[in-house]
Amino acid sequence: MVGDIAKKDLSPLLPMRHPQRDFFVCDIFDASPKSDMASMEHPLFTLSTKPDMTPRRYDDKNGNWLELNPSYLGLATVFDRDVLIYCISQCMGALNEGRKISRTLRMSAHDLLVATNRTTSDKGYTGLKNALERLRNTSLQTNITSDGKEVLRGFGFIEAYEIVRETRDGRMQALEITLSDWIFDAIDAKNGKILTLSPQYFHLRKPLERRLYEIARKCCGSKNSVWRYKLDTLQKKTGSLSTAKEFRRMVKTIVEANQESRHIPDYSFEIEDDILVIRPSANFTRIYQEPETVETIDRISLDTKAYDTARKFAGGWALPFLENQWRDMLVKRSSLPTNANGSFIGFVKAYVKKHGPAR
Repeated sequence: MVGDIAKKDLSPLLPMRHPQRDFFVCDIFDASPKSDMASMEHPLFTLSTKPDMTPRRYDDKNGNWLELNPSYLGLATVFDRDVLIYCISQCMGALNEGRKISRTLRMSAHDLLVATNRTTSDKGYTGLKNALERLRNTSLQTNITSDGKEVLRGFGFIEAYEIVRETRDGRMQALEITLSDWIFDAIDAKNGKILTLSPQYFHLRKPLERRLYEIARKCCGSKNSVWRYKLDTLQKKTGSLSTAKEFRRMVKTIVEANQESRHIPDYSFEIEDDILVIRPSANFTRIYQEPETVETIDRISLDTKAYDTARKFAGGWALPFLENQWRDMLVKRSSLPTNANGSFIGFVKAYVKKHGPAR
């Protein structure tokens, strides 16, 4: 579990635990959260916050089937999924830079926790290790395709993980994660199998809210479309094992809370005659449809603190020069960074690593 919920905390969102984070992880800067579409489409992760030891099988009318068998710690959870999102994001960031990727990623455990809005206390590291165990040992069998390949054997979400280095007090410091072929094939295909998620996804407190966002992101894209689900169909889609009455109550509560607070990013939800209606927000449509021109990139501003931090890693290079190089890179990529300050700092680090200190 990501963290304990304080009894007096009525916010629908988890707290922002690292507001001043330096978003430079796995040597890839500005890695927007991304996920494979197959695990967004199908209920691969349990919504339970307690160990879920119940095997599952799902069949649909198209002949697709999926079986899940729990690890000794239970099935992999919606919150465990954050680890996969982090790994996929780093791989896609590398591919977008023209770099080769492999199924095995080396990373800082601390950076993973920070990027996914998890606590960096002892509890956070213990939770990460348990998540890795569930991801490795939850067994899947399915004929759902990834990059057009049928997988008819048992596999886990990750093939292996290794704690490469620990701190003196026993916390994992560096680790390696080897993704399953099924997940890696979807990343390496680069053929529309990966979608960008809102960073606010990591702040959603309720597992069902995260699952509803995933379903909306998969089915209701950047165009002005509307998607409708009958609630009984939606329950199967989420993988919820609640009674039909309880599921309807939970969805209604989430919809009403979101109408008031708009805490679920990118989408609005309504219930009409036992049907959930999903619509992309105006802001979501604008972000994903407007071209990212030179003019919009020129309007990006950086905080003083970002310059101060970047100066520490600049290796003697002039910051105005590095900033111009960074903005030129954004123009070539036609991409606006989710976190401009973190993107610039990460660029400075990567530039000095590649070119060495100024002479």
